[in-house]
Amino acid sequence: MIEKLNEKIKKTGAPIVVGLDPTLAHVPSHVCEKAFSEYGNTLEGAGEAVWQFNKAIVDAVYDLIPAVKPQIAMYEQFGIPGLVAFKKTVDYCHEKGLIVIGDVKRGDIGSTCEAYAAGHIGRVKVGDKEYCPFDEDFITVNPYLGSDGIKPFLNACRDNDRGIFVLVKTSNPSSGELQDLVCGEKTIYETVGAMVDQWGSGLMKGDYSEVGAVVGATYPEMGKALRAVMPRACILVPGYGAQGGKGADLVHFFNSDGLGAIINSSRGIIAAYKNEKYASYGEAAFADASRAAVLDMKEDIASALA
Repeated sequence: MIEKLNEKIKKTGAPIVVGLDPTLAHVPSHVCEKAFSEYGNTLEGAGEAVWQFNKAIVDAVYDLIPAVKPQIAMYEQFGIPGLVAFKKTVDYCHEKGLIVIGDVKRGDIGSTCEAYAAGHIGRVKVGDKEYCPFDEDFITVNPYLGSDGIKPFLNACRDNDRGIFVLVKTSNPSSGELQDLVCGEKTIYETVGAMVDQWGSGLMKGDYSEVGAVVGATYPEMGKALRAVMPRACILVPGYGAQGGKGADLVHFFNSDGLGAIINSSRGIIAAYKNEKYASYGEAAFADASRAAVLDMKEDIASALA
């Protein structure tokens, strides 16, 4: 799967992933009103509004980008109708030729972890049939239960041509409370980075591994250090835009081949119409504002890497 992602990055010239992380506050009023007129002020109405919002944005940007990253919590908050919207979004993005990174941050041990892996990047058997329930191409995983919490995902990657992104140094302000602690001669995040490199060594596809890492754009110097620790990992970089990251911060996340990193923007793209810079589009043209934001992000990253 990492080879497919890299090919799409090269084809689009945009190492960008759009985070499809909608709340109802992001969804324009006319989209909500239409959904609620059909389903009422219900969870089903909320799920429909989110789905229609996602579909419009995907239609506007799919030709510019290689991948999307739906954050499952934004869908789970609406219960089963929200998960239906999540699945419809995943399937529609695949129809549009996009790689889907499920931002699910799963991590557990034993049969529980195996079930997570089967549900998101693997298969589950029902009678004499097998299904890919959520069917993402990659998912994010939490390594802080140790190797027991990672091995079932590695097996699912190997058996199903999928990939994972392991949380290493996250973009949130308090991440350092744990991740920056020194253990022996290394920080926790450096130790986890070394584990990512080791886990990925058995899942190489060309020059890169199916085991990537999550490293926040808000910590560029740490990203530079981790790039050296994980030379074969694709780094998923959250924190661009709304969280303060910019193109100039990202240079050291990439390898010399121009690959090795994919930059995420969520609110900065899906809620671009709320940004003063794109306010002229208005609510009615919210998807066009998202397209303009992607084009600007692409230019910002390209100029930084030039």
